[in-house]
Amino acid sequence: KSLFDFLKERKCDEVKIENPRGEVTILKNKPVTVRVGNVKPKLNEITQIQPQKLSLKLRSGEPQTFKLKFKRAEDYPIDLYYLMDLSFSMKDDLENVKNLGTDLMKEMKKITSDFRIGFGSFVEKTVMPYISTTPAKLLNPCSGNQNCTSPFSYKNVLNLTDDGDKFNNLVSQQQISGNLDSPEGGFDAIMQVAVCEEQIGWRNVTRLLVFSTDAGFHFAGDGKLGGIVLPNDGKCHLENNFYTMSHYYDYPSIAHLVQKLGDHNIQTIFAVTEEFQPVYKELKNLIPKSAVGTLSSNSSNVIKLIIDAYNSLSSEVILENTKLPEGVFLSYKSFCKNNVVGTGDNGRKCSNISIGDEVEFEISVTSQKCPSNGKPETINIKLPGFSEFVEVVLNFICDCDCAATGVPNSPECNKGSGTLECGACKCNEGQIGQFCECSQDEVQTNDMDANCRKDNGTDICSNNGECVCGTCICKKRENPAEVYSGKYCDCDNFNCDRSNNKLCGGHGRCECRKCICDANYTGNACECSMDSSTCLAKNGQECNGRGKCECGVCKCSDSKFQGPTCELCPTCPGVCTEHKDCVQCLAFKTGEKKDTCQQECTKYKLEKVTERERLPQPTDEPIPRAICKERDENDCWFYFTLAVQEDDTKQVHVLEKPECPAGPDIIPIVAGVVAGIVMIGLALLLIWKLLMIIHDRREFAKFEKEKMNAIWDTGENPIYKSAVTTVVNPKYEGK
Repeated sequence: KSLFDFLKERKCDEVKIENPRGEVTILKNKPVTVRVGNVKPKLNEITQIQPQKLSLKLRSGEPQTFKLKFKRAEDYPIDLYYLMDLSFSMKDDLENVKNLGTDLMKEMKKITSDFRIGFGSFVEKTVMPYISTTPAKLLNPCSGNQNCTSPFSYKNVLNLTDDGDKFNNLVSQQQISGNLDSPEGGFDAIMQVAVCEEQIGWRNVTRLLVFSTDAGFHFAGDGKLGGIVLPNDGKCHLENNFYTMSHYYDYPSIAHLVQKLGDHNIQTIFAVTEEFQPVYKELKNLIPKSAVGTLSSNSSNVIKLIIDAYNSLSSEVILENTKLPEGVFLSYKSFCKNNVVGTGDNGRKCSNISIGDEVEFEISVTSQKCPSNGKPETINIKLPGFSEFVEVVLNFICDCDCAATGVPNSPECNKGSGTLECGACKCNEGQIGQFCECSQDEVQTNDMDANCRKDNGTDICSNNGECVCGTCICKKRENPAEVYSGKYCDCDNFNCDRSNNKLCGGHGRCECRKCICDANYTGNACECSMDSSTCLAKNGQECNGRGKCECGVCKCSDSKFQGPTCELCPTCPGVCTEHKDCVQCLAFKTGEKKDTCQQECTKYKLEKVTERERLPQPTDEPIPRAICKERDENDCWFYFTLAVQEDDTKQVHVLEKPECPAGPDIIPIVAGVVAGIVMIGLALLLIWKLLMIIHDRREFAKFEKEKMNAIWDTGENPIYKSAVTTVVNPKYEGK
């Protein structure tokens, strides 16, 4: 329910109830620029965001919503400043940049007819250990026959101009320089380019800063190496186009750069080599409206890099607001191209915006409380990279209209000690109290304060209120349901004991820091239930007769019993095991208690039976009876039944003869062993004989095979040699 509905329920006259509402008033609403034909609007006539100024009336807790329209203007002017690293490693890059002016002019003319370009260079702070300070190295820091110029921190070579040839002429006159360490002093140069608006010649248009380097960067704190500890002041220190305070002020921090680049609406394009891409991409994430492009080793692709980076930056619009007054909150919602709706962080931006595209943002402003001074506040909603902004004036509704018709020095306020406003007294200076009945001088006396101290203590109103005219006025809590009360504000309804993380266990109410419990609950935190139904065991007894029911939970009298109703006994032996020794000694005069049977085994009523079938069964009598089977030391089983009577007498029926296992039959065992040995022997002989037969057959087969392979003439002895020798004369011709 709203407060208005609550007052109506209290029978308040609706005519006398004031309910002021907030509102949005548009003070300046120039429409966004729409280009007609080839007529180019003047720079001061171009509007890309609408409306330009609003006034809001804010009532606490009531949001006020308005819409902003953004449209990228055609042919919007661009200022581009090319900031180049002139350390020795950039020598080949300088050659390619010398013709950058006219070439870039041609390309940028395709985007805008109003384009200006400037040039600056940087090297490093002119102190050790960044550069060599020997006289010869100060004149020419390069080694060998290289002719280099003296090192410098930052130099503004050319102010922003629309003359591309002038750019080429001045840049072609530049010489390379050098330094000792790898990182460069580029941050000093960026700071000066941002804050020296007049010297650089920045216009109130799209501002682009191209930062070209092939190395890393120094930042705040690195100046200590050169003995420079004074933080960068973020001011312009250019004399004759040179930065003169590099030896005096430390490098700026990244956060300082972000602030200055944002304040001056400068969008940064980092044109760096492949090696340093990861470093500058991390830097890009920290600097809004910045881009990173990969620079070739000799800067031959710098024009394409600049065009691509500009298109990327200009196709995204992001809303940012200046610092909000305390208690004021903003939420954004975007309506982008292709019906894309963004909320939260995405509600601040739209991407892929082309020239002529129109997008909308819905902004909701909520105030949670009135400012302490009650005066109007102003916030600006900016678009990084654009010079335009929306001015929003916040007016806070802190008083009702009836306050304007108050009765000064009303008799109802202690005879004119205050003004009667809206039915209550607003006291004059020096007077306090509900009806302005007390003077501040009186209230500050010890006598007045004494009436607000409990038991003559030192705390006024128990530190929970103020002493007004000797009466405690208790503080209000953020939660209206939580209140301080009592003469000395010593009571409250939220500081009682808790159970299960609930005030008074959820079963009572808190009055003056004590729990007033509901029916059937007790305890300091009403944690104790008086219902004993949860303590009943299965046999109907409370806590199984082995404990007391406290707070709905059984407290077992014997520690060996557990469970909610004292029915569990993990360490208890079974009934049969518990009485086994006494039954054994009484029935058979054996067992562990055979010598102490008369002393330990009392209240046993023993009866022997001849057969197991005659043992009483559990259903024979109303008394619960256990049937038991136990083993004695001779591995004999004896059977008995046990029933505990009301007078704790154990009625036992036991089988008179234990069942003992029969002894082994020796003759079959011996015969079996002998037969087994004989059979094993015969089996071994058969196996040996079988192996011998197989071996003989293999040998005979081998002999037969060799016999078949023997080839000779059986009619002649193969080892016979004739005794006759025949000799023939080689000269004999047979004549």
